[in-house]
Amino acid sequence: VNILVLDTEVYSNTGGQASKATPLGASAKFASSGKTTPRKDLAMQAIAYGSVYVAQIAMGANSEQSLLALREAEAYPGPSLILAYSHCIAHGFDLRFGMKQQARATASGYWPLFRYDPTLRKSGRNPFRLDSPRPRLSLEDFAYRELRYKILVQADRERAAHMMRQAQAAVDERYRIYEDLAARDGSRFQPNWEEA
Repeated sequence: VNILVLDTEVYSNTGGQASKATPLGASAKFASSGKTTPRKDLAMQAIAYGSVYVAQIAMGANSEQSLLALREAEAYPGPSLILAYSHCIAHGFDLRFGMKQQARATASGYWPLFRYDPTLRKSGRNPFRLDSPRPRLSLEDFAYRELRYKILVQADRERAAHMMRQAQAAVDERYRIYEDLAARDGSRFQPNWEEA
């Protein structure tokens, strides 16, 4: 594996500050009233190069998919990037339930699992494989178990509800884009975000 990102969605080493990976509506240092922009999709940025193996994993959601992605990344003859959902004390929940919360992140569509292997294009196969099923939980069912979302409800219920609707719409749209990528004809696959 060339790069393994343990993605906590905040700058954990400096006390949980907001970053470009902090999700819309989450509270963090320097974004205490909720981050107003969606998180940056690092996976799609790497996929856009067309020559990078990219996987998004969550051990608590699907350990077999995580292991498969790590093996594929190790075997890939070029740069590889694994984005691993990582719960963190800055999320504001009992970390004993971290693996269950990872499963909820995937079940809500917040953290879809997928693998992008450019070598599959050589045989005409689609390089993008969506490994998680369609969301079956609402984003609220995942998010409001964490203080980083609940704190905004306590401070401004109306703003929190508005931001949660925006965040749900962003999650739904991202999942729709991933479904579209997974359904493409492999021989004509272009990792172009604008086409998705």
